[in-house]
Amino acid sequence: MPATMNDFDIAICGAGPVGQVLALLLQKHGIAAQRIALFDAKTSAQVEQDARTIALSYGSQQILQMAECWPVRATAIREIHVSRRGYFGRTLIRAEEHQVPALGQVACYGDIIRPMQAALVATEVQQFRPCLVENLEEADDHVRLNLYQPATNTRFCKSANIVVQAEGGTFSDQSQRLQRHDYRQTALIAHVEFEQPRPGRAFERFTEQGPLALLPQDQGYALVWCVRPARAEQLMSLSDTNFIQALQQEFGQRMGNLGKISARSAYPLGLNAQAQATARTVCIGNAAQTLHPVAGQGLNLGLRDAYTLAQCLSRQGNNAQNVLQQFLQQRRTDRQLTIRLTDTLARIFAQDEYASLTQSMLGLGLGMLDMVPPLKKVLAGHMMYGWR
Repeated sequence: MPATMNDFDIAICGAGPVGQVLALLLQKHGIAAQRIALFDAKTSAQVEQDARTIALSYGSQQILQMAECWPVRATAIREIHVSRRGYFGRTLIRAEEHQVPALGQVACYGDIIRPMQAALVATEVQQFRPCLVENLEEADDHVRLNLYQPATNTRFCKSANIVVQAEGGTFSDQSQRLQRHDYRQTALIAHVEFEQPRPGRAFERFTEQGPLALLPQDQGYALVWCVRPARAEQLMSLSDTNFIQALQQEFGQRMGNLGKISARSAYPLGLNAQAQATARTVCIGNAAQTLHPVAGQGLNLGLRDAYTLAQCLSRQGNNAQNVLQQFLQQRRTDRQLTIRLTDTLARIFAQDEYASLTQSMLGLGLGMLDMVPPLKKVLAGHMMYGWR
């Protein structure tokens, strides 16, 4: 990339996993680390305390390995059991069927971030945190970032050839994008333990009000239980004992009785997506698409964005606009298919009656997957790698 009078060649707004991986991959592709800047409103220590659980696909693990921020403290998913509560239809996806050591990994957000931050410290990538990006001003030959540092109560400016928006936030905090749909569902999050755990097996169970996922993590399971808001409010108000009883009734006895449960949290679910780029700015990750967690593709899709954008920017030359449009073109099919898959599943179970024809057809489809190996291979491949 040719030298310019700007402070940086590439400024990345948002130092979550997607932003940090992009910074690491850019310097792996030969862009001078001191010409890359990361801006984030949180300190490194604050981000590391984030206890959210993330499902990383096998393809995402490969991207993190390329960025040299692996290993991550994680639990392997070697099987995924998909079923529909009370009805015929289930499928079992195994890692050995696809010649991979694991279909994915389950880790705490903080544990994913920690190796990334250690890898960045070893580079000359410039980090500004805590630092708020108040607004951007785009000109023909640069983007001006107007910044605020709360610790010192100071405002200042930096300029960059290209600015990448990688700070997406959550659905309820975002401004409306071109594709937006409120599923009127809430995800309940907790960590639970069973009497008879199945090591390495994840469960995706479609219930009356939405999907219920149990992801193997440490000695127990990370729970993501999607229900309608009124039901979520009721469940959150229950004692641990009564909540366990409700969850046991919904999930069944596949792993015996439920035992311990951690503190619970909840957040609203929706689709909010728009692939966009100007001549010198581009959005990736949650800044470009916020998805329902039904297929566990949110962060994985964002990491694929970072991987492709790093490749495109390393070949940029003098024409920023062309390279950003090239990036959008390369990511279009994977993004559209992944959004369509998660949106379709979420709408079926969020809004259809449980015994509806569409839900019955989905249940039948689950039963047929095991009998049609090529179809199951395509589904598993998309979950692991996206469309490529």
